[in-house]
Amino acid sequence: MFRALLYLILFSLAVSVIKVVAGIVAKAFSASVSTSSQTGPSRPRSASQAVGELRKDPVCGTFVSTATAIQKAARGEVHYFCSVDCRDKFAV
Repeated sequence: MFRALLYLILFSLAVSVIKVVAGIVAKAFSASVSTSSQTGPSRPRSASQAVGELRKDPVCGTFVSTATAIQKAARGEVHYFCSVDCRDKFAV
């Protein structure tokens, strides 16, 4: 009798744990689906459309958006920098 009661308690505990894990997975899945459906059209947007074109800072190697970067023209070419310090360190 005691063994049957123990099995019943363990079974109930296992079912409860499985329900909790399934709920967590379902919430994570629904959150990822709802955020992807809020982006608008079904055509995926590229990173360049969202933040402007990304260029590599020639001094430190950081990728910066052309919309927010500090620019410097040298030898007919525009260079993009993440900070004023990188722009000042740039040797043409």
